[in-house]
Amino acid sequence: MSFCTKCRKEIMKDMNFCPNCGTATGTVEETFSVSSNDLVRKVKELIYEGTVSRIIIKNEEGKTLLEIPVTVGVIGVVLVPWLAAIGAIAALATKCTIVVQRRTK
Repeated sequence: MSFCTKCRKEIMKDMNFCPNCGTATGTVEETFSVSSNDLVRKVKELIYEGTVSRIIIKNEEGKTLLEIPVTVGVIGVVLVPWLAAIGAIAALATKCTIVVQRRTK
């Protein structure tokens, strides 16, 4: 048995998602603090790395502004609407936190 990284509930090792909170198992979280000027650039970098499964953008108060599920092959035309939304967030917020979930398997 193992435990969910988000809610700490016990989950079976063969499960891909926590049945309690829905968090993907086999992931680790990393947090970055960025200014609004660097937000779009940092998100692009993270997407092109290839090991990222989800990007969560939060404002200064910790409120989630946008969650982006990143799947294999998310490039080009599919990425454009997300980047437009991120650009709008950057125009409204001064500092943001990016929470990145990476696959470990």
